[in-house]
Amino acid sequence: MKTYMIIMALIFSSTIVNAQSTDKKTFYDFTVTTIDGKEFPLSQLKGKKVLVVNTASKCGYTPQYEDLEKLFETYGGDNFTIIGFPANNFLSQEPGTNEEIKQFCSSKYGITFPMMSKISVKGSDIAPLYSWLTSKEENGVMNASVKWNFQKFMIDENGNLTGMAPPSENPLSDKIVNWIKE
Repeated sequence: MKTYMIIMALIFSSTIVNAQSTDKKTFYDFTVTTIDGKEFPLSQLKGKKVLVVNTASKCGYTPQYEDLEKLFETYGGDNFTIIGFPANNFLSQEPGTNEEIKQFCSSKYGITFPMMSKISVKGSDIAPLYSWLTSKEENGVMNASVKWNFQKFMIDENGNLTGMAPPSENPLSDKIVNWIKE
């Protein structure tokens, strides 16, 4: 009887662990909104590496838009893309509306990679995608709270978080370029 109880306990705990691991979300489980107000299921990006960046128009790192666009022009396509998420979480450095942000990105930097609607990347109103990106409990990989504008999250072809580059890291850094080429 004791052996039976131990076996049943092991089966039960194994079932719980398996159920929890299959419940883990991936990047593809989220739907976001484009800067033009259209729903964008991230599942559309299956098979691509994705660099997710929180952006701002009035930040010391704003010139990174230029290198993000170069990165996109060089590697963007069937295997890689960039998604920008404007956010006003740091010293009100993204005060504009979606229309104003789109105009700024287009006229000042010629941005052609997908830009999403302005969101919150931290705090009590954090967007669900950013909650997943920043919480090991949700993404299964790491805790990586957003420290400032232009923090970069690396998503693999299977929708899993694989790494993060801090705001100060240039988008054309060896770390990011080598990850894309892997």
